[in-house]
Amino acid sequence: MPDRPIAAIERGLASVGELLAIDGVEVGIAVVGGTALNLLGIVQRTTSDVDVLAVLRTGSDPPGGTLVPPDPLPEPLQRAIARVARDFQLPPDWMNTVVGLQWQTGLPPGLAGRLHWRRYGGLRVGLVDRYDLIFLKLYASADSGGPTSVHVQDLLALHPSERDLETAAAWVREQDPTPAFAGILTEVTTYVRQRLG
Repeated sequence: MPDRPIAAIERGLASVGELLAIDGVEVGIAVVGGTALNLLGIVQRTTSDVDVLAVLRTGSDPPGGTLVPPDPLPEPLQRAIARVARDFQLPPDWMNTVVGLQWQTGLPPGLAGRLHWRRYGGLRVGLVDRYDLIFLKLYASADSGGPTSVHVQDLLALHPSERDLETAAAWVREQDPTPAFAGILTEVTTYVRQRLG
């Protein structure tokens, strides 16, 4: 029986967690993108990387920790990622912080409180909730070409309600207030409404 599309990534996460546990270290990360969509059961498609949106800083308020920008990742985590990449023949950037640039304009309000936590040894993985993924995927869709963007298929798989789309669109407009971007955003929301209508 072939692996599920996410199986290789889950093995990678588990292996990173094992290495952290051996070192007596615990690290928490918040994850978006294909990994979150797969692990939440929203899609079943191949994904080759783990998009780290944030790191959990523990020992601070609120209880359990605070999300902070992920770059740079904690040193023990970087070492574990590199070793797993070598051992499993994964790309060096199979776990990366590119999406952490989102901190420059802000995260959807309340995202931290909606994370779905899973433990892989010394690695805690917070999967970004469906609601917040709608916001982020709508933004990514408008920011990377509109209705033809690869992110639109993920957005459709999230089945946003009309209220979800309206709320997400209001937040996305704050990310880029230019008229040109507003026009692309309208094209995306119109397309999604038509496809889901």
